[in-house]
Amino acid sequence: MLHLHLSKGVDDLGSPQWQLVLCTLLTFIVLYFSLWKGVKSSGKVVYVTATMPYLFMTILLIRGCLLPGAIDGIKYFIVPRLERLNDPQVWIDAAVQIMFSVGCGFGTHIAYASYNKFNNNCYRDCIFTAIVNSFTSIFSGFVVFSYLGYMAEMQHKDISKVAQEGPGLVFIVYPEAISTLPGSTYWSVIFFLMLITLGMDSAFGGLESPLTGLKDQFYRLFKYRWSREVFTFLIVFTAFFFAIPCTTSGGMYVFKILDTFAAGTSIIFTVLCQVLAVSWLYGVDQFCDDIQRMIGHRPGLYWRICWKFVSPTFLAIIVISSILHYTPLSYEGGIETYIYPEYANILGWFIAASSMSIIPIYAVYKISSTRGSFKERLALCISPKWEHKEIKQKGEVKRFQRRHWISI
Repeated sequence: MLHLHLSKGVDDLGSPQWQLVLCTLLTFIVLYFSLWKGVKSSGKVVYVTATMPYLFMTILLIRGCLLPGAIDGIKYFIVPRLERLNDPQVWIDAAVQIMFSVGCGFGTHIAYASYNKFNNNCYRDCIFTAIVNSFTSIFSGFVVFSYLGYMAEMQHKDISKVAQEGPGLVFIVYPEAISTLPGSTYWSVIFFLMLITLGMDSAFGGLESPLTGLKDQFYRLFKYRWSREVFTFLIVFTAFFFAIPCTTSGGMYVFKILDTFAAGTSIIFTVLCQVLAVSWLYGVDQFCDDIQRMIGHRPGLYWRICWKFVSPTFLAIIVISSILHYTPLSYEGGIETYIYPEYANILGWFIAASSMSIIPIYAVYKISSTRGSFKERLALCISPKWEHKEIKQKGEVKRFQRRHWISI
């Protein structure tokens, strides 16, 4: 729909298209009634939204592998092009993709984990999540590229010319390939049902994260009747309001800005801050002690080295590279490549900075609002609350000792 009525550029957004507004409204209504009772209601819906996509993908894969050219598409998917490893953008895109697929930096895992029992086996859950995520990514790649190979065979083009980046692949190339199949109506229904269930499943986590954060911060307000329903409505309505610009004729240009800046470098920076806070400020040794109290054993040396050295270094390199190798925005989904005006790039960086700056701004606020000398304030702010009494009475700060920083 957005491509059919695509405007000339971000300067000409146009008015919202009522068909898309209604679809967006219906989506958020479903999300509201799935979330308004908390994880008890959303958890039941997730049983469907998390499992049905695998059934749909299996059906589509079986059909896709029987099409002419499917083998060429699968070969294009699995044969590595090692020369691309020299391109920093490949590593940046891979890091962003992992953040999206796993949910790192969005608060989803922290929100859902807060509802678990204390002795829940978090180690097993992490391993299982990583394996399922990798399997799903590879499995969906076979599904997509089998049809891209078929599309390239039909159009007598190279697969690299058929594949598009972003929404164009899902909403133009893939439906066009399905439309050429016998019984295309049924295959289209299966395909878009898969997209709907995948989208709803992702939206549950994205909206549950701020709801859980608000509940923990304003727990007194959540004691009142209908408080959960009211807060859920406010979050869902706010999300719907900010989604309206994406329903305009220039909505694809807005989406490109948000996709590049709101969930790119800023998410990787957020994860970097989380890793540094847990591994260095809180301490890997303390973190491992907590895990041992939960599951009965400490994580191995491999994990401790990754948390303290490998992950922060890799994430820092990705953040710096994404800034140094930044290229101005362009959109290739139209007839011609559209180059964004300079102010659109400035707006994008402002969006990215608005989320990244919250972390240092709150850190400065916390240190400034804490009583005592600067050393005392810093000690209290980087130490867990249960150590505050000892710090105030004895002046002993574990995080000012060399042992805390060099321990693994």
